[in-house]
Amino acid sequence: MKLAQRNYYGKALTELAKTRRDVVVLDADIAKSTKTSEFQKIAPDRFIEVGIAEQNMIGVASGLAISGKTVFVSTFAVFATGRCWEQIRLAVAYPKNNVKIVSTHAGISVGEDGASHQGLEDISIMRSIPNMVVISPADAYEAYSATLALAEYKGPCYMRLGRGVFPIVTEEGVKFNIGKAKVLREGKDITLIGTGQLVSTCLDAADVLKARGINAEVINVSTIKPLDTKCIKDSVSKTRCVVTAEEHSIIGGLGSAVAEFLLGELFVPLIRIGTNDTFGESGRAEDLMKKYGLTIENIVKAAEISIFKKNYGEAK
Repeated sequence: MKLAQRNYYGKALTELAKTRRDVVVLDADIAKSTKTSEFQKIAPDRFIEVGIAEQNMIGVASGLAISGKTVFVSTFAVFATGRCWEQIRLAVAYPKNNVKIVSTHAGISVGEDGASHQGLEDISIMRSIPNMVVISPADAYEAYSATLALAEYKGPCYMRLGRGVFPIVTEEGVKFNIGKAKVLREGKDITLIGTGQLVSTCLDAADVLKARGINAEVINVSTIKPLDTKCIKDSVSKTRCVVTAEEHSIIGGLGSAVAEFLLGELFVPLIRIGTNDTFGESGRAEDLMKKYGLTIENIVKAAEISIFKKNYGEAK
C-alpha cells in the first residue's frame, strides 16, 4: 500500500483543529498542495493565508508563538528553508519559539516541477541551526503521528514531507517519539540506515541482500536531529559497516549526521546514498530516482562494497 505523507499531515491537522484550541496554521498560497486546507475547513478562524510572503509568514508565526499559540507553518521545502532562513534563525530558533515548520514537496521525487522546486538541501540547512528539531517521516502513518508529536513538543521544529505516494512501512496509530530511531529489521552483516521514503527502499534492498546470503539490519531514522546515537552505535558495533540512504544531498543530511557521530566512536566503512552535490531536473519521479542513484540496486551495490571494505580493506 502507498499513501501520500502530506495527506496524512492534513488529516493530523484536522484532529488538532478539533482538540487543540491553541493550534494556529499558516500557509503561503499553496494550502491545497500542503493540505493545510484541511485545517482551514474545520477551524477557519485559526487559519491564516499570508500569500506568497514566506518570510513574513515566519514573522507572523513567531509573534503568535510568543502570544502562547502552537503554530504550524507550511510551504514547499525549498521555500520553507531557503527563502526564510534568516527569519527562522533569528525569530524562531534563537528565542526558541514554539513554531513548527512543516514542508511538503521535498526531494527529487517532486518530479516534473524541476530543480527550482526540488528541495535537496533542506535537512542540511535546518540541522545546522541551533535549537531546531529535524524530522523526516518514513511514510504517511508516521507523518500523521509525528505531526501530533510536534504539537506536544515545546520549541522549534522542522519536518519534511514528500509530494507523491510512498510505501507504508510503519504501523498505524503508533506514537511517534522525537529523537528515537527504530530497528525495522534485525541483521548482523551490515546496517542500512534510511530516512523518508528511502526507508522502504532499504527494506527492499535488504530482501535482495538476503537472497545473496547477506543479513542486513534496517533502521528508520525519522528524527535526524537530535540523532538517536545509541541505536546507531548498538547496530554498527555489531555489523561493523554502514550504508545511509536519503532523498537529499549527501552533504549535510542523514549520511553526514551519521558520519559525524561515528567519526568519534567507531572506525567502520560507511557509504552514503543520496544526491551527489547536484541540483535536480524535470522528469518523472521514478526516472529521477534512478538517474540520481536512489534505488534498491544502488543500496545493494553500496552494501556489498561496504562489506568488502570491512572484510578486506580498500581495494588496491
